[in-house]
Amino acid sequence: MLAAPAAQAQEAPPAPVVTVAKPVVRDIVEDDEFVGRFEAVDQVSLRSRVGGYLDQVHFQDGTLVKQGDLLFTIDQRPFKAALNQAQAQVDSAKTLVEFSKMQFERAETLSREGNIPVSTLDDRRREYLAAQAQLDGAEAALENASLDLEFTEIKAPFAGRVNRRLVSPGNLVQADQTVLTTIVSIDPIDFYFDIDERSYFAYARDARERGGVMQEGAGGVDVVVRVADRDEATFKGKLDFAENRLDEATGTMRVRARFDNKDGVLQPGMFGRINVPASLPHPGVLLPDDAIGADQNRRIVFVVDEAGLISAKPVRTGPRIDGYRVIREGLTGEETVVTNGLVRVRPGVTVKPEMTTLPPKVEAEGQTQ
Repeated sequence: MLAAPAAQAQEAPPAPVVTVAKPVVRDIVEDDEFVGRFEAVDQVSLRSRVGGYLDQVHFQDGTLVKQGDLLFTIDQRPFKAALNQAQAQVDSAKTLVEFSKMQFERAETLSREGNIPVSTLDDRRREYLAAQAQLDGAEAALENASLDLEFTEIKAPFAGRVNRRLVSPGNLVQADQTVLTTIVSIDPIDFYFDIDERSYFAYARDARERGGVMQEGAGGVDVVVRVADRDEATFKGKLDFAENRLDEATGTMRVRARFDNKDGVLQPGMFGRINVPASLPHPGVLLPDDAIGADQNRRIVFVVDEAGLISAKPVRTGPRIDGYRVIREGLTGEETVVTNGLVRVRPGVTVKPEMTTLPPKVEAEGQTQ
């Protein structure tokens, strides 16, 4: 009767089987993520430089336009009449100049012969100079009338997508006031986001290491952005500008990245999440998130020694890169870490490890969080 308990004591439970692997160790560049908004490189609220009644609209709402395309025409009849009147004044001034010139030349001849007093010669010279000045004024008025007629044709100042027409033909257009429509450029497109002061110091330091300046785009750093409805697809661009001071109210600096947008998917006003390299290339230790546990307010990983004994190591984690979590502190990369079966282990337990090899990447390039 006494042998049964002894036999049960000898039948210890088998060691739990867990999957273990060496961390992925390679050069990495850590990313920071920010939320920002796309804005057009060029945008304009189109107004007329002259006032008048709108005569014609030459585009369809929402279409792409090229630089110089005719969009609106103001009723040109009053401006053509003003141009003709200015031309008539120029013709009249030219006739007066020719007549006063002949009178002046005739007076010079008579003065040399002593047939007229010098005062009369001075009067003819004054009349001639006044006629020339009058011609100059008439030609300036003609040029101004020609410009006004030209301004009745309102053209696209740059290529982009035009909004709907805000004024219908027949309505009165006030010069420099009435907004007729808006145009935004499409390709390329800018992305603006704000960084905190700490991030600015880090980016500025890395920019100097690259031989660039933060305000000039940090040397053209490559960045990627994701929009709300595209979790997998990313758009690649480059930093190209940062403001020259931090905002005193928020303590942030606005930074800009520029993206190609030939297919027009990205639209001004659209939100996105941008990933910016937060470091220069450096050796990094990477683990899958499944291999990282929590112990109250700290992160831990379970390490297996040669005898299969489990021990816990606290770690400090970073962002995700290529599907792995960056381990900033706590591991050297030589350890054997439990990657599957964390619920069956605890410090001091002996396990039966099954060694596997982690692939270099588990997600598509660019999916960092």
